[in-house]
Amino acid sequence: MDTCINKIREISLELLEKKKVKKVIGFAEGTIPLSSTPVAVTTTQDVEKLVFNSTCSLNLANYIRNQKGKIAIIAKGCDSRNVVSHIVENQIKRENIYIIGVPCEGMIDKAKIESLFEDDIISFNEDGQTLNITSSLKEETLNKKDFLRDNCKLCMHKNPVVYDVLAGDLVEESKLDNPYPDVEKIENMDLDAKWEYFENLTKNCIRCYACRNACPICYCPTCFVDESGPQWVGKGQNKTDVNTFHFLRAFHCAGRCTDCGSCVEACPMDINVRDFTRKLNKDSLEMFGWEAGLDIDKRPPLDVFSPEDPDDFIK
Repeated sequence: MDTCINKIREISLELLEKKKVKKVIGFAEGTIPLSSTPVAVTTTQDVEKLVFNSTCSLNLANYIRNQKGKIAIIAKGCDSRNVVSHIVENQIKRENIYIIGVPCEGMIDKAKIESLFEDDIISFNEDGQTLNITSSLKEETLNKKDFLRDNCKLCMHKNPVVYDVLAGDLVEESKLDNPYPDVEKIENMDLDAKWEYFENLTKNCIRCYACRNACPICYCPTCFVDESGPQWVGKGQNKTDVNTFHFLRAFHCAGRCTDCGSCVEACPMDINVRDFTRKLNKDSLEMFGWEAGLDIDKRPPLDVFSPEDPDDFIK
């Protein structure tokens, strides 16, 4: 990991020194253990702030819109796929972004690790696949693979799909016989069980919109929940309004979601928001052979029309 960090800093330093970019968007150490924070580095002196480790889970593609001049971004596999989506959807031009690709072997689930401790964690470091965690009461040495985030366990695009330079060696991609076991579990429920499942899933939602704000593909100038003419959905905690927000947001992400997990990471109520978008990802793959953000020259299937599109749903 130190080699990767040194390479990121070396590349960023050269880009800023030679004025090839105005800023580098990456990660810095968080203020507490097991955390990192997005950072925009604009001076050579601040390059030393840049880090990369298994806590760098937020999708930095959320920060590339509305930038002036050329920028650089540190991009994992999922970040790079969202950069591709931004280019395809005309949110940024390819020539205005320099992509520093970082092969990724998964991000850790901080909540799972914190559940092992009765007190606050005071230090964290990693050595390859080994995580060393310390609190004032005990120390734990953990295998990273046992504490990966759920989306990382099912990720089949660990390497950046597009980049200008790599900050590490490419890693072996996962080959999963069934990339959607979680979706199939819900699909196999009867209608009443499915409804109960999603009713329970959203019952603790406080409508803070953290999932929307963290999502790199939720960038409408005015979100449908904020429209007032007409008002599509109420602002209160009425269960119908809560469900409407989640259902409509998911459909807006259909064929565009890269399953980066930023929505789940941001949710203060620990709602597995991925349960909405994962089903639509599975349908996009089965119906159109489509996974978001893999091809810079193709638009999402719901963004175009083809006479060969499935039409079995038309009655």
